[in-house]
Amino acid sequence: MSENQSGDFLSKDLSFSTLEPKTISLNGTYHFYFTSCDIKDQVIIWFSLIISLAGIVLNAIVLWILGFQMHRNAFSVYIINLAVADFLFLCFQFLLCLLVVLYSFGITYIHISQFIYALSQFAYLSGLSILSTISIERCLSVMWPIWYRCQRPRNTSAVTCALLWALSLLLGLLRGNACGLLYTHFDPFWCHTFYYLITAVWSIVLFVVLCGFSLILFVRIFCGSHRIPVTRLYMTIALTVLFFLFFGLPFGIYWLISEWVEHLSDGKICDFYLETFLLSCVNSCANPIIYFFVGSIRHRRFQRRTLKLLLQRAMQDTPEEEEGGEKGSSRNPEDVATV
Repeated sequence: MSENQSGDFLSKDLSFSTLEPKTISLNGTYHFYFTSCDIKDQVIIWFSLIISLAGIVLNAIVLWILGFQMHRNAFSVYIINLAVADFLFLCFQFLLCLLVVLYSFGITYIHISQFIYALSQFAYLSGLSILSTISIERCLSVMWPIWYRCQRPRNTSAVTCALLWALSLLLGLLRGNACGLLYTHFDPFWCHTFYYLITAVWSIVLFVVLCGFSLILFVRIFCGSHRIPVTRLYMTIALTVLFFLFFGLPFGIYWLISEWVEHLSDGKICDFYLETFLLSCVNSCANPIIYFFVGSIRHRRFQRRTLKLLLQRAMQDTPEEEEGGEKGSSRNPEDVATV
């Protein structure tokens, strides 16, 4: 694979070509027009820009509250890292959309570095890894509660997240020009093939783990003679996983099989990359909303409280009927929200 071919191989994710009007010549006069796919792509890019900006603000609020205003526990450590992954992912998606919008206003010298794509996929893999780990942790706490509460190492959450970040960063570095840096005398084609193979295997493993352990958790909650009571923590996990499966997973699937669907962009039918791009932005933006939504429900009614209290409620691992009243309870919500 030549150097130019390698550049084309890496720059296919997002193209400015959909924002350029087509031309047609009638009686010697050139007329500009946009196809239906072009209009659709422009609308999606603007929506992605707005949703990404909103998600950045929401995840920043979650990070501020969990990082500086609340007592940390095993679950909140995972939520902080998930919020960091969503924050970074939305920042890179926002930057991509902003560059495309600026290009549409006539700034033609803008160039999207492959480093941005690598960082975006690094953040996406980190979020998927952390979400899968959350499902594993909750299943362990349900299947072996005594071992989990008494024998589990105290810093497991922090160490696990650090390892997941490191692995995701390594996979991200294999993308783009990093192949040439890591493998100076290695054929770029085999370098990218190796990257996609490793990433595909790891992503499939994470997806299977996420679905498998989430299914086990749901079965223990809703089925069997030893059903466990539903808590806000389980609701938070369930909604987060469901939103990822419907909104976040299509982006990963398209990204992995993009090498085999290049024919979708032959001009006859619309490419679906931007649709998955928008859905991924919605997923990362929805996570903070899920936390506040779960925390705001009390006895099937919505209550207005501070964002800090809503986050504390969203991570409570006690049934709602056992939660102390807002005025009469002497228990600190931070103490209730221990895992």
